[in-house]
Amino acid sequence: MFYFEDFNGTKIMKSDMLTEVTAYFTTRGEVSFPESKRIIHPTQTHSDHVEIVDERIDYPDTDGLILTNTEDTVYLKFADCTPLIFYDKENKIGAVSHAGWRGTAAKIGVKTINKMSANFGTKPENIVALIGAAISICCYEVSEEIRDTLLATVENPIGLYEGRNVDLKGINAQQLREIGVKNIDVCPYCTSCNNDLFYSYRKENGTKERHLAVFTRMRVGII
Repeated sequence: MFYFEDFNGTKIMKSDMLTEVTAYFTTRGEVSFPESKRIIHPTQTHSDHVEIVDERIDYPDTDGLILTNTEDTVYLKFADCTPLIFYDKENKIGAVSHAGWRGTAAKIGVKTINKMSANFGTKPENIVALIGAAISICCYEVSEEIRDTLLATVENPIGLYEGRNVDLKGINAQQLREIGVKNIDVCPYCTSCNNDLFYSYRKENGTKERHLAVFTRMRVGII
């Protein structure tokens, strides 16, 4: 279950499904990070490209980062798109991915876990997946072509669309279930309906402001 914590007058959102590492979603306002050696953010382009964090600083054309070390923090930016945080409890590695409609259509969440599996032996049943606040089915109307493209990524699309409105969070969750991920926490908040808490690209006519999904393997305080 998701819950809010106050920090320095702003709210961050966490899940009680993942407490042994530091994983959270920011809201509107000032952003706080854990103390770490490096705070790493890729250049997001709505791709399905996933990288493993190494000694590099720059990660161009990247919408998923896998973190294996205990010194760094990774984060990605969002304003309606679906934030995904993964943690492999067995191998103690994590990842953050950015799933807009293009990333969702390309199954970036599944590709992130597949890369964790190929490189580190991650098993889907050992993953905890957090799906943060995103634009919800109530507010996300798309073309019939995009709707059909998104629904074709899952075997069972029941309940994931209403007319031309689609459930991005639900589709991402279903994609994960279909590869064997069992521990999934889906945030109930809609970034458009709850625009007082989160940034919304649609509601705010193309705002450049973003909230974040943040992950570090350290279990540390927030600064």
